This record gives sequence, structure tokens and C-alpha cells, in this order.
Amino acid sequence: MSKQINVALIGNPNTGKTSVFNALTGLNQKVGNYPGITVDKKEGICKLSRGVKAHVLDLPGTYSLNASSLDENVVIELLLNKNDKDFPDVAVIVSDVENLKRNLLLFTQIKDLKIPTILVVNMADRMSRKGISLNIELLEARLNTKIALVSTRKNEGIQELKTLIENYKNLSIEPCLDTSTIDSEYFESLKKAFPNQDLYKLWVVISQDANFGKIDRNELDFSKFKTKSKSELKRLQQKETIKRYQFINSVLKEGQTIDATKATGLRAQFDRILTHKVWGYAIFFVILLTIFQAIYDWASVPMDFIDSSFASLADWIKMTFPEGGKFTNLIAEGVIAGIGGIVIFIPQIAFLFLFISVLEESGYMSRVVFLMDRVMRRFGLSGKSVVPLISGTACAIPAIMATRNIENWKERLITILVTPFTTCSARLPVYLIIIALVIPEGRFIGLSYQALTLMLLYLIGFGMAVFSAYILDKILKTNRKTFFVVEMPNYKVPLFKNVALTVIEKTKTFVFEAGRIILAISIILWILASYGPGKEFNNAETIVEETYPELQGEQLENKVAAYKLEHSFIGIVGKAIEPVIRPLGYDWKIGIGLVTSFAAREVFVGTLATIYSVGSALDDDKTIKNKMADEVHEDGTKVFTLASGISLLLFYAFAMQCMSTLAIVKRETNSWKWPLVQLFGMSLIAYVAALIAFQILK
Repeated sequence: MSKQINVALIGNPNTGKTSVFNALTGLNQKVGNYPGITVDKKEGICKLSRGVKAHVLDLPGTYSLNASSLDENVVIELLLNKNDKDFPDVAVIVSDVENLKRNLLLFTQIKDLKIPTILVVNMADRMSRKGISLNIELLEARLNTKIALVSTRKNEGIQELKTLIENYKNLSIEPCLDTSTIDSEYFESLKKAFPNQDLYKLWVVISQDANFGKIDRNELDFSKFKTKSKSELKRLQQKETIKRYQFINSVLKEGQTIDATKATGLRAQFDRILTHKVWGYAIFFVILLTIFQAIYDWASVPMDFIDSSFASLADWIKMTFPEGGKFTNLIAEGVIAGIGGIVIFIPQIAFLFLFISVLEESGYMSRVVFLMDRVMRRFGLSGKSVVPLISGTACAIPAIMATRNIENWKERLITILVTPFTTCSARLPVYLIIIALVIPEGRFIGLSYQALTLMLLYLIGFGMAVFSAYILDKILKTNRKTFFVVEMPNYKVPLFKNVALTVIEKTKTFVFEAGRIILAISIILWILASYGPGKEFNNAETIVEETYPELQGEQLENKVAAYKLEHSFIGIVGKAIEPVIRPLGYDWKIGIGLVTSFAAREVFVGTLATIYSVGSALDDDKTIKNKMADEVHEDGTKVFTLASGISLLLFYAFAMQCMSTLAIVKRETNSWKWPLVQLFGMSLIAYVAALIAFQILK
């Protein structure tokens, strides 16, 4: 039976903790949620020697054990709860060689919890270039630990780290310093009140302005202990931090040497340009244009290939399996179509996270966040909201997943709720065919009316996102008193392994988490379109043959299919909602398109292509655009006019017509409440905007 060692990987943000995690675990990792909260739980398996393996838990980045966010609470709860199945046998603290002083604050705090602790000095390959030298033996003696010099870029020191993890029982658990001297009398009374408890653990629980749900409060009953006020506890925390830094300074004075002439570089010059109040925005805008143009160009080839492959697979299923059988149709039109609807998003998700990962790994994304924060906070958003909002122009799904680095929950929630307003690529097929139908040809200052309409739809979507964020900020009363602090890491060349693992992990998360819901709803939609009650559906072929005796072959099949669709369950839904959508200028056929496009917005065009595949032999050579242009109401008036077209464009600009986005919102908020708020809120806005547009223009 193999032995397993629980390892907690802990460190400040931007110390290269993820690189160390990837170097230890490779592809043997998985991501889930901590029970009851939306913070990611990233864990992996690292093989050591002779049947020994390490279960490595990559904890969220934290600066100290003084919790100020949901992420930091997760770290503290685990380190204080010995009954947790993930409680570490050994804590590995990852530090950055250029910020060792700041990183050691967290290290000394965790040492005080008497957990066996290893110090990893990461990015060791930068030491000679930055003029840094370390006396490892002296540092190990003063810090009561073992130190691993690691360079994930050169794959150095990882084996040494694995050896230290395996031999964790040889590590000292003695604290680095005695922090109880900050108030000897108070700590002495604390020790007397709880003689069987670790003193520093008690202090961490008492001093936190948080409720740790996982800690057993029965054994820590503070009701009979006279503790201090919040302001007094804050002052003691400050005294503790000062005392720790005094100790750290004395250690580094002996154990670290820095050549000041080598320490400075091009970073300050780059920062002056990239965070400039004019050039900073211009450079960011050019980078974004380049990224999304690349996503559009590069993703179109694999997406077309996936689309055609699944279409071919569906045709092959229909030709190979028993013809006309319900099981054959279920597999070809339900399951295959459902899986295709999941897989077709993969290229966009992969390319978007490829670029985001490169920008984050290089250190540039922190500069963007700093640059945008002042603008975005006026509308109740964080500077970090700009990336999801703009990346939503490719696809809302990865954009919503990209909100995870927004620390403030309300700012993150607002960003999640408003991101689907930005025009995604799935809306383009709808926009292009409606614009071609209802917007006349012509030019204004060299730009066609149709191109200007398309650009205006993008601007309207982004404007509604920002406006909605402002309203939600007023409703949710987001706290604006907190200071915005962002880490400015050093610039570095992205590690290919880290970028690749990020892309694989994010893509896998979408496919397996949201994919299950998409597939299930796709099958439900197929069933609703393939079955219907009453004689009209069951005797469709006989009724159509009697009504249209002149039709034969493919024309007859199209007419029967259209008749069945009209009298199927989903057709009944279309007829049922027609009174509601008629004021917008739509008929029941468009209503079916609205319902089916909930699976994915681009389904709208395909649905109408099926519905309008009816009529005489003269229609055979007509495109879907021609058939839509010829479509008329019962009174002979055209269905697609300027009024109904603009109404439809505005409806799709604002409506939440995407079940996969709802699935991701459910996963990211860990609740059905917010996706339902989003669904009904956006649908109401879409309906009102479409209604006003049609009633004015008709």
C-alpha cells in the first residue's frame, strides 16, 4: 500500500507558486470548488520514491495570516483545522528571490503554527543577473527550516524539493521567534484560559475579523475569556508584524547580499510607457485588437472543421443506423448535435486563455489592471473587470471564467452579471443576416450603413454592460472604502509549460462542467421538436399529401417536416408565445427560433433555415436570406421589415440567449439564484428595448 503525504503549497501572489505546482504535479492535477464556496481548489499528485506520493494542494495566494478575502480565509481555515482531510503534513512556502523580505512574513507566521515547513526560494536563475547571493546554511539555521533553491524555468531544484518533502519528519517545528512578547500579560492569560491549545493558533483565531466555519468552536469557547476590542486587536496585529519584520531584517542582513548596481533594470522604463495615462491605453487597445483578430482568424479554421466533422458524423449515423428510427434521430440530431455544441467552443476558449495566460505570465496584465481601475470603479467595477468585459466579444463563457481573479465578491458578481451584454461571436450570424435583410445599402463617410450598424451593436452592448454595472453597484451597495492594491511583478518570458497547462485546465473545466448541462438541454430541445400531441403531428404526412397533392420528393419532405415542427411540442410553444412576441413584430416561426436559440444564439439562423424550407419548386434555388425576405404574415405584409429587423437586433443584443453561459454563471456563483436573475433581467431589458424600437419604427 502506497503512503501519501499531504502537502500545502502556500505563498504570496506572483511568487511563481503555480510554476512550482506544475513542476511537481504535471498533468496529474484537477480543479474543483471548496465545499459551499466558489474559490478554486487546485490539487495534484506528485510521485516521490518507492511507493510514496505527495497529495499537493495549491492554496490561493495570500500575503499573511491576517485574512482580508475569501481566498485568504481558505488558507487559514485549512491550517487551523487538524481534522480536515487536507490538513498538511508539511507546508511548502514559495518565495520570490527578489522579494524575500516580504515573503518571509507569511513563512514566520506558518512556522509559529508548528507545522513542518520548507522554504522554496523560487526564480533562483535570476540571482546572478540581479546581483543577489544567499548564505543558505545561515538562513536555514536562523529560520529553523530547510531551503530549496528552485528554478522552474531551468527545471532545477525540483528533485531536491521532492526529497525534502519525503523527509518532512526531520524538519524542525520550532517557531522562528516568540511573538507573545508584544503583550506578555495578555498572552499569559490566554495560555492559562486554554492550557491545552497552541498559543499562536488561539491568537490567529481571536485576531481575525472573520468567521471560520470549519473550526470546531466547542473546543475554543471564548465566551468566558475577556478578550480585547477590535481596535486593540488591530494594534496588536501591527505590533506583531513590526516584530516579525525586525527579525526578518536581522536574518537577511547576515544571510543575503544584494549588488545595488545590478538590481535595477529596464522595468521602470517599461512601466512608464505601459502605465502612461495616454500611451498605456493606446498600447492596451492595440494589443486587444490584435488578440481578438487572432482569435477570430485562428479559431475559425478549427471551428469550421469541428462543425463540418459533426455534421458529417450525424449524416453517417443516419446512413448507417436504421433509417428513420427514433434512436437514430436521437443520436444524430440530439446527442451528436449536443456534443458538437460543446466542442465547437473549445478553439475560442483555448486561444483566449492562451493569450490571457501569456499576458499574465509576462507580468503585463497587472499593469492593465492598474491602468483601468480608476475608470472602471466609477461604474462599480474593478480594474480587473476590463479583461472579462472585452474578452466577452469572443465568447462570454471564458470571459466569465476570467473573473476569478477579482478579489471583491460583489465586484466579481457584477462583472459576471453584465459580461453577457458584450457582443459575442455567436451573435454575429444573427446580426449579419438580419442586417443584410433590413438595412439598405449605401455609405456614410466611406463606411457602409451595414458596417456602421454592426459597429453600433457592439458599442450598444458594451454601453449596456457598463450602465448595468453602475445600477447594480447602487443596488448591491458595493463597498468603495477599500483601497485597491495590485502586485507589480517583474517582466518575464512566459513558461510554455505553465501556459499549456492553464489552457488545458480551463478548456477541460468548460467541457466537463458546463458541457454536461449543454448536452442535457440539447437532448431536451430535440425531444420537444421531434414529438407532438394530437392527430396533426401523428398524421402530418397524410394531411400534407392531401392538402398539397402537387408536392413530391424533397419538397414534400420539407413540407411534412415543417408541418410536424409547427405541431410539435416546441411548435406549440412557438404558437403559445406568439401573442407575447407579436408586439415586437415577430410571428410564431421567429418565436420557435427564439426558443431553440437558447441552446446557442447562432441556432436561430439554422432554425429559420429549417422552418422556411417550404413552398413550391421555385424556392429550391433560394438562399435562406431570400426565403426570409419573401416571408409574409397572413395579411400579406412582410415579416422582416426595418422595424421588425431592428427590434430583433436589439433583442439579441440584450437577451440572455445562451444556456452554456447560464451554466458557467451557475458554476462560478455556486447558485441558481444569479443565473436566474441574469436570465429574467436581461430578457426584460431585451423585450422592452425591442418593443420600443418596433412600435416607433413601424
